[in-house]
Amino acid sequence: MHHDAIVAASGDDPDSPLSAIAQLDTAAMSALRLAGDVEVPTLDDVLSDLATRAFIFIEIKGRGIEADVARCLRRHAATMDNCAVHSFDHRTVRTLLELIPSLRTGILQVSYPIDSRTAMRAAGATDLWQHVDFIDSTLASDVRAVSGRLIAWTVNDAADWERLALLGVHGICTDRIEEYVRWKAAALLATRSNAP
Repeated sequence: MHHDAIVAASGDDPDSPLSAIAQLDTAAMSALRLAGDVEVPTLDDVLSDLATRAFIFIEIKGRGIEADVARCLRRHAATMDNCAVHSFDHRTVRTLLELIPSLRTGILQVSYPIDSRTAMRAAGATDLWQHVDFIDSTLASDVRAVSGRLIAWTVNDAADWERLALLGVHGICTDRIEEYVRWKAAALLATRSNAP
């Protein structure tokens, strides 16, 4: 698993050639190393190592890989409830739901459709991953109205964390994990201190 479309052929060498992940087979992918000589993990690796300890969000970026992802998730059926799959391509989400009807899914948006609930229903999604710039109280209410979860991405500012918390978003995607954890701990402490 790797977020970006390309990966350096060797992690510590800034001059190393870049490889487009979608063009690599499993053997070529496993030969690549990230910084610190770390192998790029497969989805099987991540699910085996983490799905019993954490909720795993899987973003599908490639096309035509839904059946492969479904087969992988079925290999980890015991922990499938600890996973959710989302994509910018809402058709991908719909296809995965046809393959695994019980799967928790989400759609990603970087726009503000007239009716996000319709977009969620059309894809069969229960989660809406919305770009932070397009989240307001109306959107938060709309997602709650369909018993969905609203997850904001990519939020790297404490002022936005505060604003989104007040709107009742269900999750924050951030590049500043340690800062967010400290902010969240302080916010919880302040809430407890102000409780009667």
